[in-house]
Amino acid sequence: MGKTFAEKALGKKAGKEVSRNDIVTIIPDFVMSHDNSAAISIIFKKLEVEKVYDPDMPVIILDHTVPAATVKYAENHKIIREFVKKQKIKNFYGMNRNGGICHQVLPEKGFALPGSLIVGSDSHTTTYGAFGAFSAGIGRSEAAVIWATGKIWLKVPESIKIIVTGKFPKGVSAKDLILYIIGKIGADGAIYNSVEFSGGTIKKMSIASRMVLTNMAAEMGAKNGYIAPDKKIFEFLKGRAVREYEPIYPDKDAEYANELEFDVSNLEPQIASPHTVDNVHPISELEGKPFNQALIGSCTNGRLEDLKAASEILRDKKVHKDVRVLIFPASYEVYLNAMANGYIKTLIEAGCVIMNPGCGPCLGAHEGVLAKGEVALSTTNRNFKGRMGSPESEIYLASPATVAASAIEGKFTDVRKNRC
Repeated sequence: MGKTFAEKALGKKAGKEVSRNDIVTIIPDFVMSHDNSAAISIIFKKLEVEKVYDPDMPVIILDHTVPAATVKYAENHKIIREFVKKQKIKNFYGMNRNGGICHQVLPEKGFALPGSLIVGSDSHTTTYGAFGAFSAGIGRSEAAVIWATGKIWLKVPESIKIIVTGKFPKGVSAKDLILYIIGKIGADGAIYNSVEFSGGTIKKMSIASRMVLTNMAAEMGAKNGYIAPDKKIFEFLKGRAVREYEPIYPDKDAEYANELEFDVSNLEPQIASPHTVDNVHPISELEGKPFNQALIGSCTNGRLEDLKAASEILRDKKVHKDVRVLIFPASYEVYLNAMANGYIKTLIEAGCVIMNPGCGPCLGAHEGVLAKGEVALSTTNRNFKGRMGSPESEIYLASPATVAASAIEGKFTDVRKNRC
């Protein structure tokens, strides 16, 4: 019997053949952290280790509350900068031209390599599986121990194979697909599983769209998501890759815990309703609901193709007077490309507010939190109670196209009826 991607990736790192549910001790290629690096550094100090195991292993990216919104956040950022300097950590991306959201910046800077093993103190570290990496979220204590020892133990996950076929209808995208899948299998449908996305539809997807799927694999409980790397990935990495890499592919006769098939040919735009990501409904069931704030951005949908989709819908139109629209490019590279292509100008003219690259209100920290009783329609990945501000607010999740079309009307709108 052949091996799944997870079995091959962890086996390679462990230096032996492994099977699902085995426990292995490995040395990851990179360990990512963000603003929580301050808390991790405090744990690290308690370990009474003077120097990090390998100063090239940590990749630290400030993004959750940038610029600092409070004195506490400012102090945390100061702790991080001092730690980076003391430990001579070179892979640090703060508030500058190289910054942005961690899950966008890390691939842009060439760390998300096919066949690599990346862990990160953020649940959406699963994003890098779009590049063929085994990437998984870990806790702060685990990150601190890796800084100190270079090692972590992992259980080899069972694997689920998801096969996607068909052509997306106009106005329907990867975000609608992943919301639909999560709605079908549930938020606990892939607990500690490695989810392999495959099929003709996946092969035709852009890298940005693939990242949507692996990013939100975390919302079905997955330990990691994976898409087989191909020419699109290899071309993207030219001039970016920080080291040589070797892709890993699952065997054709690999054994899976489950295999699921989805055809997108008749897929309708989807919306996840409060207060769970698996509370998913087609737009036809929610159309006409008024809302207060729209957000287009985040580590899920703040990339160039997302801003393009929104700008095409909003071109020569105005957002509704009762709706405020916030745009968060995922990185400064995305921001600059969006400017060069005229997307930013179009969005501003439509009445949107362009924010600096970062997480912003996604975690309820700053730059657009919700008040009591307010409703948001967002391209982010979580809609838990209180996630974006008041626990008495509501968050609905949708694609950039759905959010943009709805912003014009001031109510949830089927983009297929409004798309230019």
